[in-house]
Amino acid sequence: MTVLYPDLPENGLIVLIGASGAGKSTLARTRPASQVLSLDRLRGVVGDDPGRQDATGDAADVLKLILERRMARGLNTVIDATNCEQPIRVELVTAAKRHGMPTVAVIVPTPLSVCLERQHPRPANRRVPQDVVRAQHKAMTYSHQQLAAEGFNTIVFADNLYRLEPLLKRLSERREADLGRDGGKGLGDLLLVRRFFGPAILPLWRWRPGSDLVTGRDRVAEIRLGQQYLTLAYRADVDSEGDFGFDVLLPCPVDPECAGQAWAPVYSVTDLHKALTGAMDSDPDLVCTVHGDGADDDQDDDPEGRADLQAQFADAVA
Repeated sequence: MTVLYPDLPENGLIVLIGASGAGKSTLARTRPASQVLSLDRLRGVVGDDPGRQDATGDAADVLKLILERRMARGLNTVIDATNCEQPIRVELVTAAKRHGMPTVAVIVPTPLSVCLERQHPRPANRRVPQDVVRAQHKAMTYSHQQLAAEGFNTIVFADNLYRLEPLLKRLSERREADLGRDGGKGLGDLLLVRRFFGPAILPLWRWRPGSDLVTGRDRVAEIRLGQQYLTLAYRADVDSEGDFGFDVLLPCPVDPECAGQAWAPVYSVTDLHKALTGAMDSDPDLVCTVHGDGADDDQDDDPEGRADLQAQFADAVA
């Protein structure tokens, strides 16, 4: 029997059923990533490209192996694939039943025209031929009549699910953890780092001990991996009172023999890559600790600012 607004089991097997382009992956993202077994993602794991169709068999083998282990552990698992073919669904249900896990079929009945339209913006190797999408959509439509006999405990349509609430709940819990409101330490002064440069930078980021600069507000940090590194300064007042941002330390753009360094603003991980590869060496916002911004030959126009930059450089390389 099809039910509306169900309370899905906290731990079970959830099988998404829908044609390519139906929005299954969007629905799957409302669940924690660790719970989702995506055939596309596993194709990328075994074949270095989610669009490699010749890797589908290997990806399916990996999916079955992980599913078996997760069912044995009693863990909630979402299968993000078309799952329009009955033999595939039966194999998934059988794995769950072996371990006494409840099974839920979620039909994603997106109109065929929408599924076809969504193929166009995809990369060429991710586009599914129209005849295949049509066949998948037809199989999805008829699958509803077979799902109970296949052993599914619950059958629901995606449109009838509460989808926003669990997503917001998960995002809220993650935010509370970041802020340390869940009893943990939280990210603390790394919150701004993640906002600017993304979560992948956090394991590489190190604040320099005692790195408060002469302003009493700016701090120096380092991103290092192997022999390569970048030195950055946190600025508490960038353009006006209360604004904040980061500068990266670069070679002097004015004189290649200059012993000083230059600071340039960075706003994203893309800027960090440019700084490391030299693509920012001619940035108009570069300010050298010796030559200033190089735009004016009069180097004594701001002696206090120059001294501040020199102090920052000395602190950064200490």
